[in-house]
Amino acid sequence: MTSPALTISDSLTITGQTGGMSSDLLRDAESGLDLSGARPFAIAMTERFRGLTVREGMLLHGPAGWGEFCPFDDYDDQSSTSWLEAAIEAATAGWPEPVRDRIPINVTVPAVGPERAHEIVRASGCRTAKIKVADHPGSGTEDVARVEAVRDALGPDGAIRVDANMLWDVDTAVTRIRELDRAAAGLQYVEQPCRTIEELAAVRRRVDVRIAADESIRRAEDPMRVAVAGAADIAVIKCTPLGGVRRALRVAAAAGLPCVISSALETSVGLAAQLALAGALPELDFACGLGTRSLLRGDVVAAADSLIPVDGFLPVPRTPPAPDLELLAEHRISDPAREQWWRDRLARTWELRQARLRAGC
Repeated sequence: MTSPALTISDSLTITGQTGGMSSDLLRDAESGLDLSGARPFAIAMTERFRGLTVREGMLLHGPAGWGEFCPFDDYDDQSSTSWLEAAIEAATAGWPEPVRDRIPINVTVPAVGPERAHEIVRASGCRTAKIKVADHPGSGTEDVARVEAVRDALGPDGAIRVDANMLWDVDTAVTRIRELDRAAAGLQYVEQPCRTIEELAAVRRRVDVRIAADESIRRAEDPMRVAVAGAADIAVIKCTPLGGVRRALRVAAAAGLPCVISSALETSVGLAAQLALAGALPELDFACGLGTRSLLRGDVVAAADSLIPVDGFLPVPRTPPAPDLELLAEHRISDPAREQWWRDRLARTWELRQARLRAGC
């Protein structure tokens, strides 16, 4: 039986500590944001992904619902302020009205063996697959086998895209892209093959496959001013690290390219914001990378609200799903020191955000 959704009073009662947060953090009365009752979570991954075996974060409650604060460990406090802005937007302001009701989704294939890759794709119901490659030095043969297995699972009409997460130099990228394009019988695009804008542009001039920019946008000092138009054909946009749906819409417009909305490995609470972004884009020409709930062994919301694609699509939510009390208890971070680490991180990030606001930035 499904347990009741967590309320603000439940959250305050269960938390029982402030984690050393400042008085400003405890009383954000103007927005009604319940930061003192932020709920940390830890959910095991089904496969090792982006170097992770466990996904951690915190859920925040406000008058508009719930938001998710989940910057990866390699994001410093300053960079994490954008992740906090996204959570605050969801919890206090909500999202723009969508222009579509459902979003086509790609299945995400981690750096697994070909048999497992085939199994993941066949079970997904999706007609587009995004495959992680370049997981370690010398992975070329494994990457080709994984791509071939995915093509077999999709059949001739499915679309295949690969993501190298900035791990190739220009010459390696050109060689690998040509190999993987042959293995896929045609790639839809290659995501972030190299680190810099200049390297992306150099690769783009030498291959016939579309290039997509991801980290070059979201990790830029000013994502709305990064010049990706000459270096990429597609912009991969993630609203969580970009500061929320509204700011991500402005980044997408500034990029001037077709966009793919992709997740940051959130629970269904955070994924809802990504879907709201995909729903609000004026145009959406490609399937989105929002099928990542399947990479988690659990969720913080009830099964009926969990954002798992059906027949390759997800609905566009108007509000974030509310977490389930029993599931939040089940997935609470078990190590008190690690929970305190998250509470301290939230406090530091909040203080940086407030300082930036006071400075008029």
